[in-house]
Amino acid sequence: MDPLDSRSAVAAASSLAVSFGLAVDDTVVLHDSNRLVVRLLPCDIVARVSPIGWYSPRREVELARRLAAETDGLIAGLDPRVEPRIFERDNFEIGMWTYFEPKPSQELSSGDYTRMLERLHLALRQIDMASPPFTDRLAGIQQWLSDCEVTPDLVAEDRELIAQRLEPSSRLLAEVTNSEQLLHGEPHPWNVLHTVEGPRFIDFENCARGPVEYDLAWVPTEVSDHYPGVDRELLDECRGFVLALVAAHRWRRDDQHPSGRPSGVAFLDALRAGPPSPALNDVAW
Repeated sequence: MDPLDSRSAVAAASSLAVSFGLAVDDTVVLHDSNRLVVRLLPCDIVARVSPIGWYSPRREVELARRLAAETDGLIAGLDPRVEPRIFERDNFEIGMWTYFEPKPSQELSSGDYTRMLERLHLALRQIDMASPPFTDRLAGIQQWLSDCEVTPDLVAEDRELIAQRLEPSSRLLAEVTNSEQLLHGEPHPWNVLHTVEGPRFIDFENCARGPVEYDLAWVPTEVSDHYPGVDRELLDECRGFVLALVAAHRWRRDDQHPSGRPSGVAFLDALRAGPPSPALNDVAW
């Protein structure tokens, strides 16, 4: 967020916590891009704050609530001291999440990562919740990608390349219909929180329906290689979607991701080189 918006977001989250009788004497910003994540102290709540209408946090909160009931120790869930919903305050939408003490850096093994994903997908299959197909997200990106005012620095050739790679094949559309399930939507390594209580998935804002290969397209190759029953051709197509999706966002005029434009260039280069498409973490940026 812009500095002024970030300060307003922190103030809104702090004010909300205080309204629930929780003490807030200090704040620590954990992440600040299009959405701000701030730790409130000493009450130790993680507030996730976004401008109203920017995301779909209500669906994320509902899914986290249901997953917490279905699983144990798999996700970083909502703080039990606050009502499990999204709050609106000062033009922001705010979710109040549990803080977990981070564990000193220790890489999650590919086998453990795969087993976590299998557990997550099994739990998600038990949840009956309205959620759009992941292809809706691709179509939405194609729509704003065509607007040169949104991506003014993107040349026509690269704009066309990204748009083409966001177009699902007829085979994938059939697969979405035949084998779709509820998905995390972005289970990449940056959405796995390493805590003293074990690794936990976070950030379900892009949950959607589709084949598991779409989720696997976000994870390292050695993780997807361990996952049973993967359709490799479908996985490669989904990896192309992921590369194009990330590239498109990095070229948005209003994008505030810390990686900035250099990652936009890197993901465009990866699109030009494929298919086959590299895994997300194999793109150097």
